[in-house]
Amino acid sequence: MPSGVPIRFEGVSKHFGSVQAVNDLSFTVEPGRVTGFLGPNGAGKTTSLRMLLGLVRPTSGSATFDGTAYRDLERPLETVGAALEAASFHPGRSARNHLNVYAIAAGLSATRVDRVLDQVGLTQYADRRVGGYSLGMRQRLGLANALLGDPGVLVLDEPVNGLDPEGIRWIRGFLREMAAEGRTVLVSSHLLSEVQQSVDDVVILAKGRLVHRGPLTSLGAESTVRTTVDSPDRAALRAALSETGHRFEETAEGFVVLDVGATEVGRTAHLARVPLSALHAQQSGLEDRFLALVNGEGLR
Repeated sequence: MPSGVPIRFEGVSKHFGSVQAVNDLSFTVEPGRVTGFLGPNGAGKTTSLRMLLGLVRPTSGSATFDGTAYRDLERPLETVGAALEAASFHPGRSARNHLNVYAIAAGLSATRVDRVLDQVGLTQYADRRVGGYSLGMRQRLGLANALLGDPGVLVLDEPVNGLDPEGIRWIRGFLREMAAEGRTVLVSSHLLSEVQQSVDDVVILAKGRLVHRGPLTSLGAESTVRTTVDSPDRAALRAALSETGHRFEETAEGFVVLDVGATEVGRTAHLARVPLSALHAQQSGLEDRFLALVNGEGLR
C-alpha cells in the first residue's frame, strides 16, 4: 500500500511583477490526514499548488515533498497524483484512451486504467468521448488521472467543483479512505462548507498570506447547529415545529431551526406526518470563523 510523505512549504513567496500572489507561506501537510487548503478566489491557493508541482517557480522559498522538489522525484506519478482545476482533455478522445496514453508514457501497467476508472465511477462511460462529459464527469476523469500511479500523495484543486450532491458525498468518503490508507491528501477549496465534513486540518490563505493553520477544531468549538427544513405543506410543518418547542425562523428557503440537528427535525416531521422537500444542517460557527479570518479579523 502506498505511503505518503509530508508536503512542506517553507517561506514560499511569488511575485508577478508588482503583484504579490503569495507571501512567505510556511506549513506542513502530514500523511494519514486530509488537509483543506482554503481561501477565497484569488487568495493564492492555485499559484501555491502550481509552485508545489513545479509549474511555477517561486520568487523565494521552497515547496517540496519531504525535502524533494517535484522535478527531482524519480517516479513522480507514483509519488504524487495531482488534479488541478484547469485540467483539460481532448474532446475527441474517450476517457479510457486518455488514461491509456498517460499510462504508457509513464511506464505503468494497463491494468491501472480499469482500476482507476472503477475507483471514480466512470467505468460505464469509459468509451464515451470526453467532449460529451459534464463538468462533474471531467472532474472525476481528472481524479482518475491523478490516481494512475497509485501515489502516496494527492494534491487536488477544487475537486468538488461541478459535482452533484451524490458526487460530493462520494468524494468526501473517497478522501477519507485515501487518508486512512496512510496517504497525504491536500485539497483546496474556496468554501469551508464544501470540505468541513472530510478534512482533519485546515490551512487558510487570504490575499496570499497564511491566516490560520491547525486542526479543523482549532477554528473554534463554539459552533451552533442551524437546520434548514422545508415542506410542500408549510403550515403543517410550522405547527409541528411549534408544538415541539423548537426555536425557528421562516425564510424564503423554508424554516431555519436553531440548535437542533437534522435527525431530530426530521423525526419531528415524521411523527407529525409532514412531507419534507429539504432538510440539511450547518455548523454555522465554523463558517463564521472562517469568513472572519479571510476578511482580515484575527490575521496572523
